[in-house]
Amino acid sequence: MAFELPEYRAPSFHEAPLRDAPEVRASPAERDGIAPSGYHATSVFPEYFKVGGAWLLPEESRMDCVVVVRKEGGAPSLDVVEFRRLKRGDAVVLGRTEDGREGIFVDSRAFLPEEAGESPDAFAFRSGRSRETSYSRNYDELYELLRYEREHGYIAWVLGPAVAFDYDARLAMTALVENGYVHALLAGNALATHDLEAALLKTALGQDIYTQKNQPNGHYNHLDLINTARRLGSLEKLAGNEEINEEINEKIADGIVRAVLKKGIPLILAGSIRDDGPLPGVIADAYEAQDAMRSAARKATTVVALATQLHTIAFGNMTPSYTVRDGRPRPVYFYSVDVSEFAVNKLRDRGTLSAIPIVANVQDFLVHLKNNLC
Repeated sequence: MAFELPEYRAPSFHEAPLRDAPEVRASPAERDGIAPSGYHATSVFPEYFKVGGAWLLPEESRMDCVVVVRKEGGAPSLDVVEFRRLKRGDAVVLGRTEDGREGIFVDSRAFLPEEAGESPDAFAFRSGRSRETSYSRNYDELYELLRYEREHGYIAWVLGPAVAFDYDARLAMTALVENGYVHALLAGNALATHDLEAALLKTALGQDIYTQKNQPNGHYNHLDLINTARRLGSLEKLAGNEEINEEINEKIADGIVRAVLKKGIPLILAGSIRDDGPLPGVIADAYEAQDAMRSAARKATTVVALATQLHTIAFGNMTPSYTVRDGRPRPVYFYSVDVSEFAVNKLRDRGTLSAIPIVANVQDFLVHLKNNLC
């Protein structure tokens, strides 16, 4: 069955109690970066604010931000703003309730089917998500979703270095890029480093990516790769085959980074405090990296995050449960895949309540996707 987006059911604003809700209150920020007391902080769900007699939905939201009312040259509009971006005088929405009584309504059930409700059984086995969960249906739904999103959406991938540690996983991810299932790739220094190391030397952290055997002096391999990339000055020169690596006398002829660069796909590499090198193009400033990541989060309609707990939580906290396309809200699908139950469930604990956790080895996960999609 072909994938179909669920129908968005807007709240009944013409019925009580929302019909009689007051206008939302706002107060000016006294200083740059400081919200007034009683500010309203956003969630991952669609949130409506009653301004000028109408209920407005911000088109680009994000958890743990504030809402600023703009009334410049026409109809009022809403901006969801990080605290650090507030400017003195910004009209910041106030209110801590979410049921309309302060002109704020949080719609946590917008994309649920009408028949959805509480289970009639107070007790049931296997209602959580763990290594014992059957994920067959999740895989089938994901295949159909990605086929749909390739043509109609924006698929962002958040990758940990484990994706490059295995021969088959690396080939599978490269195939997904080449076949149009990747619109943005977000990672850290390690994923790019070890993918490029694998392209040059068939190792990751000095270990053969197919046999898993450690190579003599292999612990130098990723450092040599980084050093060469820094000498050339850019990943494009290294992975674009514009110059030959003089030390190793090889060219980057395959891999994830090369495929992404060749197709002109955004490659956002956010640095961390322990990075080697890092590679050229890795964003060292945390807030600059956050801004770059949020540029992808604003566009994303589906996110697939693989084996990178911290990057997954970071991107998850930037990604709302909905986005607006062609004037209509639609869900943003978020898949978190890791071999650790703790890692996939921690994302929900950190507020990304719409995330779908899959407990799986990411190498097997990617091969399944490649075999069914490419």
